[in-house]
Amino acid sequence: MKLIKLSKEEFKEFADKHEQITFHQTEEWANLKKENGWEAHYVGLKDDKKIVAGALILSKTLPIIKKKMFYSPRGFLLDYKNKELLKTFTEEIKKYAKKEKAIFIKIDPYVEYQERDNNGEIVKDGYENKEVVDNLKELGYKFFGFNLMQDTLQPRWMHVIEINDRSEEEVQKDMESKTRQILRKNEKSSIKTHEITREELPLFKSIMEHTGERRDFIDRPLSYYEAMWDNLHESGILKILIADIDFKEYYENTEKEKEEIEKNLKDRIYKHDNQILKMNEKKYLSTNKQDEESIERLTKQLDKIKEYQSEYGDKKTLGTILFLIYGNEVLSLFGGTDDNLMQFQSAYTVHYAGIKYAIDNHYKRYNFYGITGDFNKDNPLYGLYLFKKSFGGHVVELVGEYDLVVSSFWYNTYKIAFKLYHTLKHIKNKVFK
Repeated sequence: MKLIKLSKEEFKEFADKHEQITFHQTEEWANLKKENGWEAHYVGLKDDKKIVAGALILSKTLPIIKKKMFYSPRGFLLDYKNKELLKTFTEEIKKYAKKEKAIFIKIDPYVEYQERDNNGEIVKDGYENKEVVDNLKELGYKFFGFNLMQDTLQPRWMHVIEINDRSEEEVQKDMESKTRQILRKNEKSSIKTHEITREELPLFKSIMEHTGERRDFIDRPLSYYEAMWDNLHESGILKILIADIDFKEYYENTEKEKEEIEKNLKDRIYKHDNQILKMNEKKYLSTNKQDEESIERLTKQLDKIKEYQSEYGDKKTLGTILFLIYGNEVLSLFGGTDDNLMQFQSAYTVHYAGIKYAIDNHYKRYNFYGITGDFNKDNPLYGLYLFKKSFGGHVVELVGEYDLVVSSFWYNTYKIAFKLYHTLKHIKNKVFK
């Protein structure tokens, strides 16, 4: 077996059929990363004329030491349980990396470590791939450990819904009742989603920027989102959905609901007082009280909607999510919500639109993406997990991140330089904050 460079067409034909394929292992992703100085290498291990293993590898020249690092995002694409195949590919890729003056190869395979349920608990007698970790470690890959927090290049912990040709009704059954209730409420509130155009990217950027300020993270510049769009949208990998609320329609729907209850209440009282219909007195009074309370609530709601209209006009954008779609899944990469109207909980509606897209287009899973593996209630990110958990599905734990060292001297030099660089950067940020 021999490792060779593949054409983009050869690699795509192999990769698209592989069970571990994600958008990370595509030409489109490589083109996006090229704009940040990464060079793409498409390689494959051939047994006779058949490709039995392959990878998109990104390379970048490291500062200070002027050597290269290799990174195969969510790669390699191979059977990690086949130790002989993994050994051969490892030996061949090390030779290739050495020839290209790379000092290490980083990988974070899209392979689950062990089966977990919606609570993050290990499923008894569930599937597990501990053999994968053992094989990689035995072949010299440096393992970064079973981290619980989001401190690797790609999340090791995720939350997903397995679609697998299930209907919308079947997927909904697994959701918490509160989630279904919020979705129904949002629908009644005239919250709807639409896919944006490139011209609307500044609106998306604005939401992300304000979300970053609220959550204390630095948002990317508009040019980054434009680059994502230009490299990923045409092929269908990237979709950005925005949720809007139509206050005019919301007012009309609320008014109709109120009028319907008033009509029913008036009709019931008339039939009761004129003894047209025999009624249980206790139930009659209880139902009337419920209707009166509903009318009062809807009256206040109509007043509130008028205030919203006065402040925001007939329509207002509430939130957004950027989706990456490829292979077997629809993945929610990141999103944001308008700070002033968070009470409408538009994230539920946008995520559900993504879930429905996955169902309608026969994807195997909907991926909420990163969570932490710390399911302690004191974890500051526990609320994020609870939100995703409320849609049903289960926790995914991947096998983790690894470095295959090609040159020990330069690898250790790089680690020292990298640590020094980040220490100085931290001091600079603290001084000039």
